[in-house]
Amino acid sequence: MDAELKSLEKKISILLNQYKEICHENNKLRKELADSHAQNEILSEKIHIAAGRLETLLLNMPENE
Repeated sequence: MDAELKSLEKKISILLNQYKEICHENNKLRKELADSHAQNEILSEKIHIAAGRLETLLLNMPENE
């Protein structure tokens, strides 16, 4: 009975350590995802600005006849 309890205790300890590692990894991935979303917003805004500038340049281009 004592050996079974020690085995169970060891398995629970391993499970808890794995749980902690997964929680840490999940938090890291959540931060990376949030950073990626923020970077995506910045890049989208830059694309929008560049598209507006390009449109302005195209509208002001002299026409060749």
